[in-house]
Amino acid sequence: MLNVVKGADDDAAIGAPERAPLTYAGLRHLIGNTVVSLNALGIGRNDRVAIVLPNGPEMAAAFVTIAAGATTAPLNPAYRAEEFEFYLTDLGAKALILDAAGNEAAEAVAKKLGMPVLRLDVAADAPAGKFKLLGNPIGPAKVTGPAEPDDIALVLHTSGTTSRPKIVPLTGANIAASAKNIRETLALTPADRCLNIMPLFHIHGLIAAVSASLSAGASVVATPGFNALKVFQWLDEVAPTWYTAVPTMHQAILARAPRNPESVARAKLRFIRSSSSSLPPQVMAELEATFGCPVIESYGMTEATHQMASNPLPPKPRKAGSVGPAAGPEMAIMAEDGSVLPSGEIGEIVIRGPNVTAGYENNPKANAEAFAHGWFHTGDQGTMDGDGYVRITGRLKEIINRGGEKISPREVDEVLMDHPAVAQVVTFAMPHQKLGEEVAAAIVLRDGKKPSERELRDFCAARLADFKVPRKVVFLTEIPKGATGKLQRIGLAEKLGLSG
Repeated sequence: MLNVVKGADDDAAIGAPERAPLTYAGLRHLIGNTVVSLNALGIGRNDRVAIVLPNGPEMAAAFVTIAAGATTAPLNPAYRAEEFEFYLTDLGAKALILDAAGNEAAEAVAKKLGMPVLRLDVAADAPAGKFKLLGNPIGPAKVTGPAEPDDIALVLHTSGTTSRPKIVPLTGANIAASAKNIRETLALTPADRCLNIMPLFHIHGLIAAVSASLSAGASVVATPGFNALKVFQWLDEVAPTWYTAVPTMHQAILARAPRNPESVARAKLRFIRSSSSSLPPQVMAELEATFGCPVIESYGMTEATHQMASNPLPPKPRKAGSVGPAAGPEMAIMAEDGSVLPSGEIGEIVIRGPNVTAGYENNPKANAEAFAHGWFHTGDQGTMDGDGYVRITGRLKEIINRGGEKISPREVDEVLMDHPAVAQVVTFAMPHQKLGEEVAAAIVLRDGKKPSERELRDFCAARLADFKVPRKVVFLTEIPKGATGKLQRIGLAEKLGLSG
């Protein structure tokens, strides 16, 4: 991770609301001290360290500094004991890192597994992110010193919605390549300041917000996590030049923008970035109108160390509904037989490049399926236009198969988002006895709007082929989301009691 930290000594590297920032000199010093401390505690290169910390500057700094001498494995602090036991065991973690407050479920599992616990000690007046690593030695480290580019710096699990989660090992070189790709896409400079509201156990926040910023000599301000009530306060205090988020977060910010007109007017955002799931074109337009800056939609995936494609900054065109052209790796659209398809044809999106993982860990079946024909197969279906811009038509596993008719849930989402009463929507497959699957949609309405299910179905019927019109519309106050704020299509019918 040393090759990702590029700032001038006196410049701010990691900040936090209401805290003095950690400078680049301070961060480099912390990296050196942390590697020495890890080695003294018996942890060295390629040893796995699970990190269970709340969002904030210490989590950002722990990721960067521990990855400089070992392998980081950030886990969601909200996991239950059973989940911690699965992940800690599956990872083969050598130690667990917690802060002084700890995590009851994670600690209980570590005790059960006989896993050493290390603590971050943070002085009351410490700059954002600065800590000391405390714990009892667990034997001599096998390989000491700074990590090499080909060492594994980060391991994450895929979401595993339809199968057992897969371990994705990412090297220091993968992270450096992805940070460079994002830095160049966004033209980041030392003058930039990112407001991070993404969870830092997720690839989006770790790479787009933290690693890309540090590789540009810029600063990242790490908040305690997404809070729609505090975002405008942070915009005022931090004065960021950009932020990156998932679409549900952008929508929550837009919902509160009318109540915070002064903060919106004071915001001097150079751009807003959106990634990790599809941004409805209507939300993109509303964000740009509200904040008066371009919205850059990017396409990311854990296996690609986050970014694969991205819409460019002006004056190059941004195409609403598209995730832009390849932004780092090579991209293509592939047929089932492995042939690369011409522009305009629908197929599977495939990628290859220095930011792409070499393969899943201990999973030959998944590797044989995902790494074929010389490319990584993303599992996403899409098209590429004559300018190289990619449009995702759906996740292959999420495509609704209604009696042989294939329906992209995103297409239905975009139609429903055009209805003035609809604030959020997620279209999903609902089991059907004869057809196999039927189209259903879960909808959050705008304040004060009360259309009937029939009205929304008629609205769709005027714009979509009959077989694509949702047969069931469910009204919710909030759509169930995953831990990172992404909408979850798979399994939603069961969650909502529509599984037959």
